[in-house]
Amino acid sequence: MDTLDDERRYVERCRAGLRRMLEGARNNVIVGETVAGDRYSAERLGRHLKSLAKELSEEPEGPPFFGRLDFGAGSAEHAGRAYHIGRRHITGEHGGPPVVIDWRAPVSRAFYRAGARDPQGVAVRRRFGWSGVTLTGFEDERLGLGEEGDSKILAAEIERPRVGPMRDIVATIQPEQDDLVRAELDTSICVQGAPGTGKTAVGLHRAAYLLYAHRHRLERSGVLVLGPNPAFLGYISAVLPALGEMNVEQTTLERLLSTVPVTAADGEAAAVVKHDERMAEVLRRALYGRVRKPVEPVAVPDGAYRWRVYENELRRIVDDTRRESLPYGVGRERVRARVVEAIRRQAEARGATASAAWLRMIGRGVTAWLDGVWPAVKPAEVLHEVLRGPSGDDVPDPARGLLTGAERAALTWARPPRGVKSARWSAADLVLLDEIAGLIERPRGYGHVIVDEAQDLSPMECRAVARRVEHGSLTVLGDLAQGTTPWAATSWPERLGLLGKPDGEIVALTTGFRVPAAVVELANTLLAALDARVPETRSYRSDGRLRVTRVGALEEGVVAAVREALSFEGSIGVIAADAGVEALTSALWNEGLDVAGRLSVTPASMCKGLEYDHVVVAEPAAIAEAERRGLNRLYVALTRAVSRLDVVHARPLPPQLSGPAEAA
Repeated sequence: MDTLDDERRYVERCRAGLRRMLEGARNNVIVGETVAGDRYSAERLGRHLKSLAKELSEEPEGPPFFGRLDFGAGSAEHAGRAYHIGRRHITGEHGGPPVVIDWRAPVSRAFYRAGARDPQGVAVRRRFGWSGVTLTGFEDERLGLGEEGDSKILAAEIERPRVGPMRDIVATIQPEQDDLVRAELDTSICVQGAPGTGKTAVGLHRAAYLLYAHRHRLERSGVLVLGPNPAFLGYISAVLPALGEMNVEQTTLERLLSTVPVTAADGEAAAVVKHDERMAEVLRRALYGRVRKPVEPVAVPDGAYRWRVYENELRRIVDDTRRESLPYGVGRERVRARVVEAIRRQAEARGATASAAWLRMIGRGVTAWLDGVWPAVKPAEVLHEVLRGPSGDDVPDPARGLLTGAERAALTWARPPRGVKSARWSAADLVLLDEIAGLIERPRGYGHVIVDEAQDLSPMECRAVARRVEHGSLTVLGDLAQGTTPWAATSWPERLGLLGKPDGEIVALTTGFRVPAAVVELANTLLAALDARVPETRSYRSDGRLRVTRVGALEEGVVAAVREALSFEGSIGVIAADAGVEALTSALWNEGLDVAGRLSVTPASMCKGLEYDHVVVAEPAAIAEAERRGLNRLYVALTRAVSRLDVVHARPLPPQLSGPAEAA
């Protein structure tokens, strides 16, 4: 069996292999410029080779491998072989066997799945410990002999302090997580993940796995990751590049839908109506209400002659096209094409020949009539009319029979703008504009979309996602207990239906690997008061600390808690109700504490998805009272700590929160 020195020498082999791969990629860029047969092929080949070279040159520095599998005689395919498992494949010298196998390769699955009861042909599983890029030790599990125990290296990696962006979890993936990561591309899954269960990491690793297993298909259609806010995207931004995947689009839904500047804000009543699923029918009525029945023939000049199509045939064309349920813009062009076809038949009956140029001329001649029957339209024009309110008895209100009087009033602008160009749009309006745009023309689709914090999506936001994954698959990540929007989901089957994947598989992750047991137990006391039926979280960890402290002055108590937290390694997050952030930030600055780097003050509304080693939750009662789902928000805040949690309060705790005895 190899010694630590042997493995350290192997590390140098791996680094030499990476250098060879980079040099080879750069040489291929040079050679590739001369081998392509035509300009188009040369450009495509050049882009591909340059992308490979760029990817390797930007490879984050880190351990080349984290595990090793030694297969015994029980393996039919790999008996007697040993493989080092890492974040990316590293080729061997002179075309020999690879020195590191990608964690996504089929043989690597045994690293995560093998156990004493089912060794899967593995004689020894080795885990490596690292300090930065220095190999410090390893542990062996002799699965072939039935040995399997708690790994100190595995526990240390899970409990490692959280500094900077989120890390990958390739070294610590658990069997239930591996099942989700390697789910088939055509399978849509919904992960109900309690705090700290790794659902976000599972989603990102699934993106990396699918790109590995189905690269050709997904490079054409694309993979999209939707996060809840820019701070969250910054937090997860390093994961996929560390796994060798650079070409994954990561954005928020607001950015994805951003076709106009957001310069207005809705009150809650208006936002709730705009995000309601009934708005889809309101907008459909408003758009197709522009289509009119033809009341006169169309006459198209052709030199001195005029071709005519009469009302009866035109009505049939328009009615038939509407029944086909095409996108509005496609329907308009279908009507034009059918009118042109009717004229072509007349021309050929008179012995004329319909050339392509002649057909284009006739098509242009139909435009003026078409604009009166099936007018071209932009989404902003339709939404402007809806939000302006009913314009008179002669024009039916598209909201009639769908919205109540109070809902219609909430939806309507108090002071309508003079025109579309002067309209100021809200974030909710982006979703409505996208709905209209989707009715006019189908948007770009993706092969796979990963939606994090999906419990907070509104029905209309779900429809926006569904339009982009109609022919692809979804990974839906969320926690019903962490729903904080007025329209937050209370049922995953209902949300999957709105996302267009009613048959998606729902899987619950209940073991928390990042949140200590004491913190989990406190947060679990809130579950009974939340409008969500989810199982309680169980913690993998027995370490960590929880302290609840009643203080006379909140700012002084928070400053004291932060001073103590700074004596530990890792990140520190002070989480408070949004209204209290400014005062707490000033108090920390005034005491000489630098609110930057590893210390941050985060509004409760922005802490979802984030993690800190040490969390100070300031005044839970204020967080609970700040919004309709304030207790859900408090549940989120309490579960951001991965090592230590201080709950500091000057007011009584919310009665729904029952925890340990308070410190003086």
